[in-house]
Amino acid sequence: MFKPLTRLPSGTLLLAVVVATLLASCGVVYHLPVYQGNLLETKNVEQLQKGMTKAQVLQLLGTPSVADPFHTSRWDYIASERTGRGIRRTEVKTLTLLFNDQTLTAWEGEYFPEQDEQLAKQMRKFGNLPKEKKRPGGGG
Repeated sequence: MFKPLTRLPSGTLLLAVVVATLLASCGVVYHLPVYQGNLLETKNVEQLQKGMTKAQVLQLLGTPSVADPFHTSRWDYIASERTGRGIRRTEVKTLTLLFNDQTLTAWEGEYFPEQDEQLAKQMRKFGNLPKEKKRPGGGG
């Protein structure tokens, strides 16, 4: 009725494991870029102005990654991007805001602008997101 399973020769099993390991490590498999932290939009960062209150900055950029309770005059918005195949690289950018009491006095550093749009464009070629359709009447 049922035929018992026969064992594969140990050489075949070993070969299958070696081939699977080589394929997994050679970069044939696509790896999604990984973004973590505060991904800020350019339009929001461009609206920063000296004299803004902490509440206004919170509303504009959101909660900072690092708000040290011992140094309340400094907020850090930190984001990282991990990309690549095989040996993956991680890039970290920090936008630092400086306050005098409750008022924004300066900001410096870098951030990853418009990553959502860039990632969406990259993912379209893999079929994960629908392509934008043109609307009748020439709009969009």
